[in-house]
Parts: sequence; structure tokens; C-alpha cells
Amino acid sequence: MTAISLEPTPDRREILAKRIRLLVAATITYNVVEAIVAITAGTLASSTALIGFGLDSIIEVSSAAAVAWQFSAAEHAVREAREKTTLRIIAVSFFALAAYVTFDAIRALTGSGEAERSIPGIVLAALSLAIMPFLSAAQRRAGREIGSASAVADSKQTLLCTYLSAVLLVGLVLNATLGWSWADPIAALVIAAIAVKEGREAWRGDGCCAPSGLSTLKAGAEPDKGEDACGCAPGCSCCN
Repeated sequence: MTAISLEPTPDRREILAKRIRLLVAATITYNVVEAIVAITAGTLASSTALIGFGLDSIIEVSSAAAVAWQFSAAEHAVREAREKTTLRIIAVSFFALAAYVTFDAIRALTGSGEAERSIPGIVLAALSLAIMPFLSAAQRRAGREIGSASAVADSKQTLLCTYLSAVLLVGLVLNATLGWSWADPIAALVIAAIAVKEGREAWRGDGCCAPSGLSTLKAGAEPDKGEDACGCAPGCSCCN
């Protein structure tokens, strides 16, 4: 039988690495701007949710910067050697995000002052909700193809920003229109639980089950019972 390689060629791998570097650079740039706008608008409106969103952006920058460091290496072997360290940095970023969101949500629920409505905050949340899913999906696809758990994990960090943007948008709109200040912290606690789950997966290196080492299937042959056609074990988030 003819062996079919699922591993990207060296040229394709370099193309994917450059794509990931560009996506990470775009993510860092956007999150820096997002952090400045959110923290400024949150301070003016006394909104802990907006300030928390801005701090989340700073945490996301640290996660993306770790991936940028990993993929700054010209050689594939060096990038692979940096994978574990990068995953640990991303995991810590998830845990830090979960801790802050939980603290902020509890403080909001127990009553720490009424936040004023913030039109700039609503616009920022809506913009992030529109942009972040595309950045996350593009990096996730590239990370899956190149077999990088860290790139996939960082794409989840970006996707989590999408969820936070939705939570923030709903909370700001409800607070501005109906005065329902409790809606945002309740949803934020759900996001914190998701962040802990993703952080644990990143720490264990579960972000992608198809590294370049799992690379061949014979033509006409079926994958092992524990794997699917792309070399992923059941429940692997990389191929979902």
C-alpha cells in the first residue's frame, strides 16, 4: 500500500509559520489598542467590567507574545523545543484571566458602586466581537495544520476574548437600557470556568493531538480506533 503523509512539507511548514507570526502580530496590536481604550473608558465610567476587559487584553498580549517568541525561531526544531514553555505561559495566562474575572464578578455582585453607561465601551465590545473570531479561526487552522499545540491554545485565548466581548456587550447594553447590572458578572463567572478548563488543557499540552510526528496513513487503511482520520484522539479539541 502507498503511504500518504499527513505532515506538511518543509516549504508548507514555513508558510504556516509565517502566517502564524502575522496573525500573532495582528492579535498583539489589536489587544494593545483594545486595552488602552477599555481601561480608559472603564475608568471614566467607573465600570469594573470594562477595566477587567482591558486587563484581559493585556493578558492576551502575554499569551500571543509567547507564541511570537516560539515562532521567531527560523528552525522548526527550535520551535518544537520551545513548545512546552510556550504552553505553560499560555496556561498561566488563562489562570490569571480566570482569577481576575472571578474576583471582578464577585465584587460586582456584592455591590461596589454603580457603573455609568459607556458608549465607547459598547462600540469596543461590538468591534472585538466582530474581529476576534476571524483571528482565532485563522490561527487555529494554521496551528492544526502545522501541529502546534501552542498556536491552537493561543487561538483559544483569542476565542475566549470573543466570549468576553459578547458578555461585556450584553452587560453594558443591559446596564445602559434596563439597569440590569447583575447580568454581566453572572456570565463572567461562566467565562472564568471556561478559562480554567482551557488553562488545564494548555498546561497538559492537550491543545492539539496531531503533532507532525503523527504523520502517515496507508492508502485505503483506516485510522486506529483511538484516532480519527486526521490523527486525533476522540475529543481532541485541535481537530474540532
